[in-house]
Amino acid sequence: MLTTRVIPCLDVRDGRIVKGVRFQGLRDAGDPASRAAMYEQTGADEIVMLDVSATNEARATAARTVRAIRRVLSIPLTVGGGIASIEDAARLLDAGADKVSVNSAAVRDPSLITRLAERFGRQCAVLAIDAARTEARTAEAPTYTVLTRSGTRTEPLDALEWAVEGQSRGAGEILLTSFDRDGTGDGYDLDLLALIASAVEIPVIASGGARHAQHLADAVRAGADAVLAASIFHDGITTPDAIKRELADLGLRVRREEPSNDAAEEYVA
Repeated sequence: MLTTRVIPCLDVRDGRIVKGVRFQGLRDAGDPASRAAMYEQTGADEIVMLDVSATNEARATAARTVRAIRRVLSIPLTVGGGIASIEDAARLLDAGADKVSVNSAAVRDPSLITRLAERFGRQCAVLAIDAARTEARTAEAPTYTVLTRSGTRTEPLDALEWAVEGQSRGAGEILLTSFDRDGTGDGYDLDLLALIASAVEIPVIASGGARHAQHLADAVRAGADAVLAASIFHDGITTPDAIKRELADLGLRVRREEPSNDAAEEYVA
């Protein structure tokens, strides 16, 4: 049985971490490299860095920020934002990223997913999907549409169909964010998670809405392979290791490293 990964997210704008609600009202949340180092020291399994302004400003993600993070980080790093070509991805991987995440550019040109997977390996190609519930829905069967350009554009694209297509085109993982829950602390959209996770075989990372460990546990039980959060870590509400302790108490399998032991251990409550 695989362990549940706990992943802090660094939304970066102009070289600083920012956080808001539904991608709006962004506030400063610190230095990316300092935060990444702290999160690794306190139990993070991976780090995701997303340049939230790169696509809208039609510029590439700053490789300088990635290099600064990599200098202090030994765990896996996924980087996204403004990646529209193989060259963009190569620059970030050369700067220290382990995986690249594509969203808006992949919607415009789905072949980008395949080209990334063929060039760098499927394990490097992450498809980020920002999804919002549609207005016409029933409580029993919600449907979701895809948003791009940091949530400012609604695409005529069904999130479920896009996830399945992304897998078929070579994506090795899906970073699934609920636009409706982002930054709210109301918990992940479990309907969205269950819908996508049941339709694909690749790992799904839950994103958008976490406030406490029960939210993360609920996401895993809905089908998520990993749980991503930002505000609860940036605001000092908890730490990755504290979350892992609570998840273990709730019966989930996590990887933890005790301060007195250099070797990582797996715990099951």
